[in-house]
Amino acid sequence: MRIETERLVVTDLTPEMAEAVHLNSLDEDVRRFVPDEVFETPEIARQAVDDLINCYATDEGPFVYAVLLKQTGENIGYVQLVAVPEGWEIGYHIAKRYTGQGYATEALRAFLPVISDMRSAKTIEGICLADNAASARVLEKCGFRPIYRGSGSYQGKIREIIHTQWTAPE
Repeated sequence: MRIETERLVVTDLTPEMAEAVHLNSLDEDVRRFVPDEVFETPEIARQAVDDLINCYATDEGPFVYAVLLKQTGENIGYVQLVAVPEGWEIGYHIAKRYTGQGYATEALRAFLPVISDMRSAKTIEGICLADNAASARVLEKCGFRPIYRGSGSYQGKIREIIHTQWTAPE
């Protein structure tokens, strides 16, 4: 996959990206909101990247793609589509030093129609912690509509969540 926006490229992971994946995973937001996506060492990140690359050849995923700055090629995060019992769920992360610049929204807006078409996903879920205002705002700006706010399972624990849903245009 290769999607280009004004400032970004969304593309397949490569083994050479493992170091950036490791470093991007260490920030406080990942530790707080998606602790299962922290890769404490470059070796752990390399194995995860290898495993994720192998998922491209499956129907189950997860389907994780790097978000790169178009001008420099620097890896600043990822977007992903993950199979869940209800269908599909979106995920994304932009490294802390690049947040607040609209990159997550830009990447997600470009990614959603492409991945929904690739996976024949008419609807895609988006779930974030209720106290993750930035993530909730990204989902809202990308057309996700709230369907539930309250206690729910998140990362294996009962937490206050916002559950949203995106519907592919007809």
